[in-house]
Amino acid sequence: MNDTVVDLRTVEGLGLALGGGGVLGAAHVGVLQVLHERGIHPTIVAGTSAGALVGAAYAAGMDPYELEVMALRANWGMVGELRSRPGPGILDTSGLRNTVESLGGDRLIESLPIRFGALATDVRSGTSTLLDHGSLIDAMSASIAIPGIFRPKKVGGRLLVDGGLVANLPIEAALTLGAHHVIAVRLVPEWDGLPKVRNSTMIHMLEIRPDVTLIQPKLGGRSKFIPRRVHLLIAAGRHAAERVLHDYPVVRERPAA
Repeated sequence: MNDTVVDLRTVEGLGLALGGGGVLGAAHVGVLQVLHERGIHPTIVAGTSAGALVGAAYAAGMDPYELEVMALRANWGMVGELRSRPGPGILDTSGLRNTVESLGGDRLIESLPIRFGALATDVRSGTSTLLDHGSLIDAMSASIAIPGIFRPKKVGGRLLVDGGLVANLPIEAALTLGAHHVIAVRLVPEWDGLPKVRNSTMIHMLEIRPDVTLIQPKLGGRSKFIPRRVHLLIAAGRHAAERVLHDYPVVRERPAA
């Protein structure tokens, strides 16, 4: 390994920024598996939208291979349910609450074994909101609330929607949580989803910082909304991570299927 490059196995305050991308978030699972197999263990995780779902499970201590089983079984009903009453969005996130309850129930973010934050967007101010304490379900629900699909989530008096409107790749959030080096996993480009907020250039400047290691799975042409051939998304995440982390030897073999 090049001695001028930080050793991700030993760096203190290693952060992980998991970007949004709907169903494409399954690729994060493959990245997490490769990190595990190479002895790289982030101590700080920030997630936007789908990245918040995967990141929350990882921060709560879920094994990356258990995450693969969940991802292969996942469907929209596990995060949202159709609402009969009219409103800003056709789904609410009660499905997500039911899923988390079935896995052991809600937890306080500050009680998780790995420091975690979910990024959402404040509807009124148009600014990003980092949710790093309180209900884990509420934080995930806000971060995935894609406008027009999910209803906004009210948390602490603020009306929140998908964090991807402001920052689809939450590098700055990971740094805010205390990371000294960030592994950033980008699935899709920045939305630039708010007329007055154009953050893509700023986030690109974060991506090329020397204290950021960028991983970009090749997912071109795949739908963000249709859960099809999920195993290929996980494989794409693995391949991307293996390309970037090829200097790190495997210290744990992948479990046999």
